[in-house]
Amino acid sequence: MPTAARDTAVGREELLDFVRPRHHLILGTTRQDGRVQLSPVTGGVDAEGRIVVSSYPDRAKTANLRRDHRATVLFLSDDFGDEWVQVHGRGEVLDLPEALEPLCDYYRSISGEHPDWDEYRTAMQRQGKVLLRITIEDWGPVSRGGFPPRLLD
Repeated sequence: MPTAARDTAVGREELLDFVRPRHHLILGTTRQDGRVQLSPVTGGVDAEGRIVVSSYPDRAKTANLRRDHRATVLFLSDDFGDEWVQVHGRGEVLDLPEALEPLCDYYRSISGEHPDWDEYRTAMQRQGKVLLRITIEDWGPVSRGGFPPRLLD
């Protein structure tokens, strides 16, 4: 049975409820030449309602956010045909050692408690990880693709 496309406007709390369990994201940053850099990432939402992504200092998305703080994130559902939402915000890059505890919070937001936090912290330091953190400023409706409703009448 075909489904109708829909767009549902949501407030901030409804948005956060929608995005918290979704960890498949497309992060959009701005390249130096002005074109969009799209990066598929795993992400979460921290206790303050910011989008968090673990990365490396030498990745394009990291360099782009250091230079231009504008970020757009597309949250996808596990089922590609299910709902999604686009979020816009201001990104920042946290480097080690400042990033270490926020990286633990990032892990918790996606996977819960780690069996050995000391091991995790050591791995983050050894890998030289950074945390990308995006403060949400604006968002679109929660959307789902499908047929225009007029075609299903």
